[in-house]
Amino acid sequence: MPTTFLNICLLVLFWTTGLTAQQALDSIPLHDTFTLQSTHVGETRTVNVWTPPTYRDNAEPLPVLYMPDGGIQEDFPHIANTLSELIQSHKIQPIILVGIENTQRRRDLTGPTVVENDKKVAPVVGGSEAFRAFISEELFVEINKRYNTTSQKGIIGESLAGLFVTETFLLKPQLFDFYIAFDPSLWWNDQYLIKNAHQYLEAFPSQPKSFWFAASKAKDIFKNIGKWAEILEEKNMENLQWQFSPERKEEHSTIFRATKEKAIIWTLNTLPK
Repeated sequence: MPTTFLNICLLVLFWTTGLTAQQALDSIPLHDTFTLQSTHVGETRTVNVWTPPTYRDNAEPLPVLYMPDGGIQEDFPHIANTLSELIQSHKIQPIILVGIENTQRRRDLTGPTVVENDKKVAPVVGGSEAFRAFISEELFVEINKRYNTTSQKGIIGESLAGLFVTETFLLKPQLFDFYIAFDPSLWWNDQYLIKNAHQYLEAFPSQPKSFWFAASKAKDIFKNIGKWAEILEEKNMENLQWQFSPERKEEHSTIFRATKEKAIIWTLNTLPK
């Protein structure tokens, strides 16, 4: 099925929105920043790392939450501040946040596509495999070298980053223990992930995983994410804990901030054992 006119409008909305007023007002927490030369994506990447005060006090080993869209002018500050508040109120355990700043977002967060309208969104798309290799083969190593970490890892993302989270869950589920996706763009490549989910889930590893995901009221988004929930319900996998949060009052532009706290609380209190 070709991309609909609504899809095209959504593409424009999702990928031309710049720094929002809320992002401009987010306080920037104390954090580390370093650069890492990547062989897989062929460029130098900027990485931001937030650690909770308890880590700075005693450097206890902590799980790690990785985040695309993790620049200082992107979603890193508000997620770090949210984690800090939830840790201080004892709603979640301490955790390290690793934010990956974008260079070519549409390239890194999308898989290949056969849909011509998908290909028009950027000069290069379909680079998710290389970006995932950068994270798993280069960034994991650097984070474990610089910080005292446990073996538990998770990933969080919204929209295209949510697509990347879901794609990683299906194609390389062993990389993370827990996954969080807000409004994942599951319409990409003619709903490829939905149409092939059963095949990928047949090869799913036996290790416990968890997946929290949400859908705003945007019509095409809500429908496709609803299909994803139906697939997980049908599969009823014993080693997967999952939670679908239908958010019919939220727009695509509001769902991340509106639901991030309950997503993080549920996920970090439902960590695979």
